[in-house]
Amino acid sequence: MEDTEDFVGKGPHPVDDDVFKEPMKKRKRSDRDQRFRAFPSVEQSALKEYEKLESRTRRVLSNTYQKLIQSVFLDDSIPNGVKYLINRLLALIEKPSLDPIYIGLFGSTGAGKSSLINAIIQQAMFLPVSGESICTSCIVQVSSGCCEQYEAKIHLLSDQEWKEELKNLTKLLHRTEEPDREEADVWDRDDAVEEAIWKLQMFYGNGAERKSYEELLRARPKGKIPTSRIITLKAEEAGELSVKLDPYIRTQRRDLDGESAQTQIWPLIKHVEVTLPKSELIPEGVVLVDIPGTGDFNSKRDEMWKKTIDKCSVIWVISDIERVSGGRAHEDLLNESIKACQRGFCRDVALVVTKTDKLHLPEYLRERKVRNGAILSQREAVLERNEMIKLQRNRILKEKLKRKLPGDSKVLEASNLVYTVSAQEYWQQALLTEEETEIPRLRGYIRKRLLDKKRRMVTKYVTEAFGLLLLTDSFNCMENPPNEYLHMSGLRRFVEEKIQLLEKAIDQCFAHIEQPLQEGVRNARTSYRRILGACLVRSRGNQGFHQTLKAVCLKNGVYASRTLARIDLNEAITQPIYDQIDPVFGGIFRAGMPTGSTLLPHIEAFKHSLQEKMMEIGVRNGWKYESYKKSFLIQEISAILGGLEDYILRKKRRIYESLTTSVQNDLKPCYEEAAQIAGKKACERMKDVLRRGVERQVAEGMFERAQERMRHQFQLLKNGITEKVKGSIATMLTLASSQGDGLYKELADVKSEYKEMEKLHRSLKEVAENAVLRRGMQDFLLRMSPSKAVPHKA
Repeated sequence: MEDTEDFVGKGPHPVDDDVFKEPMKKRKRSDRDQRFRAFPSVEQSALKEYEKLESRTRRVLSNTYQKLIQSVFLDDSIPNGVKYLINRLLALIEKPSLDPIYIGLFGSTGAGKSSLINAIIQQAMFLPVSGESICTSCIVQVSSGCCEQYEAKIHLLSDQEWKEELKNLTKLLHRTEEPDREEADVWDRDDAVEEAIWKLQMFYGNGAERKSYEELLRARPKGKIPTSRIITLKAEEAGELSVKLDPYIRTQRRDLDGESAQTQIWPLIKHVEVTLPKSELIPEGVVLVDIPGTGDFNSKRDEMWKKTIDKCSVIWVISDIERVSGGRAHEDLLNESIKACQRGFCRDVALVVTKTDKLHLPEYLRERKVRNGAILSQREAVLERNEMIKLQRNRILKEKLKRKLPGDSKVLEASNLVYTVSAQEYWQQALLTEEETEIPRLRGYIRKRLLDKKRRMVTKYVTEAFGLLLLTDSFNCMENPPNEYLHMSGLRRFVEEKIQLLEKAIDQCFAHIEQPLQEGVRNARTSYRRILGACLVRSRGNQGFHQTLKAVCLKNGVYASRTLARIDLNEAITQPIYDQIDPVFGGIFRAGMPTGSTLLPHIEAFKHSLQEKMMEIGVRNGWKYESYKKSFLIQEISAILGGLEDYILRKKRRIYESLTTSVQNDLKPCYEEAAQIAGKKACERMKDVLRRGVERQVAEGMFERAQERMRHQFQLLKNGITEKVKGSIATMLTLASSQGDGLYKELADVKSEYKEMEKLHRSLKEVAENAVLRRGMQDFLLRMSPSKAVPHKA
């Protein structure tokens, strides 16, 4: 079981013999309070209460941990139950307060992603912006932290990763035979070649494009490369860091000479992380990610491009006002975002329309279709057009999402999936108020996401900690009653039966993909010639396409560029399968009411059945200490099964991509053969090799093998889930039934910690209720407050 080896047999908290570890130091209160500066007072109050609950819980856990360590320090034979406890306590103590929320700004060249980030963080020219061409050259992550300075880390490709790219770049430029006239005429106009030449010249200097791979390996780069492959920049002020950072993330022009050495390593840059100190606008725990273009020619950068999209829980598709109503690039970005909902962690997609202040009033009035009132100013026209765009694009986006996602997906519940923003007006406010630019609305959305995640995290954290303290305190109780073994024996049988039922439920759930998968394979077999032909034909013939096609073959069917539309032959010819399976696939992995086709509710139902059994045993058979043991078992079941959701989400990407991966593997020899072709009529010969190779593989069952690969991946996921459940629950039951073996009598008394934890657990409900009341009062006051005056300039 290749995909489960990192998971099977390992409980969520494995027993570690090295139990005498020092917990990490707690964050200072003053540092913690700084995290709330980005929130209004009502939200600050809720966050502070959750923070206080979490902090006090960590203190209780730390005290308990220290007591246990001291009580067993001199004991040569520490029981596994105590090791389990100590490691569980340590894991909870060191658990991060909050996993980052990644918000991906996903847009094409010049859409205004960097300008939007600058407005959100209140730093007008922090990231480089340009109104005329592509500006950001790599993935840039922006977040705030507890540091005192502005800081940036530039991550570079490793030596091996650069050698891989260098080999492909030189292959792309190498011509073993004299090209024919057509190819010679278009050499300089081929976009793939231009980009390859540009990279080599930037890194090695003029003339590098004419050298071989071996010659370039011996050549000296123009820039200095740090051995750590990380460049760290620091500054006291935002503007100072911006100046230092600019050469690394701004796309360098081809015609510049005499640049500073630091700009010459641009082709090596993988991604950049920027940390702001204690932002009053972006709370700690949120990462804004500027994701430029549609990938990269370098395999590692392209893989990172896809993984970055997949780890975003929110994706904002950025499109400027002049390009939002059509165009292939905009549609490609929307499609890639919807795929992220299928294969990644994304739960929310929205369209952010930028540069909405750009409007030519006479032209707008001439084409205006709305006749419910006269337009008297530029401002009124901008606001009217914004509302029209919201209505129109919201409807179109929802229809597109409904075709690809299950009808009850959470993203479809949003009343509005479209924002109309203007970064320029946010700074100038010549036409629009700050609120009307919708930058504050985006910030409010960010705060709400973080507050909701914090509430869920603290609730889970306190509940799990309470279960551990229940168990720890129960270890100091007297021996178990005589019929304890019978109760545990019956419980184990019950668990075994329920696991068998869970396996059947998972099989039935996954079986729903079978019919659309088969239908998709049939559609793929009948349409692959048409799809492949469309990918290989250009309206202007082979001009500018010869070397691009070679680049596609060098990268096994995928060509990604920062400036061109992404080409993926494997994905294109498997698209008919995805068209059929997408709604069902999304339904399998969504959260919702238990149905035959939804996975997570089956696991939730399994969890509840075990918890109800605990209650039944406690009520009917009357464990002498059921208040300890029953509560512990109930809480521990939640902790064990709660970790399954993340595991499932991580594995679903491999399942979803198994179709294209299988096709790519089958076509690899074909791509390698085509990539070697050079000389006269090379482009047509490459196309012929590709067509024949695909024909041969389809005849030999390429799509059926892809279907079988996806089935296999589903089977591996089922095996991983059931093995995880079996191993973890067996460990838990063994632990719970071993308390009377006489090995725990010398454990430290933790009754005071247990009582405090009990109070904290009761406080959870009060904190939640207070937060709801405060939110209601805030909404009421906002409704009652008078509208702000609207600035206006003639």
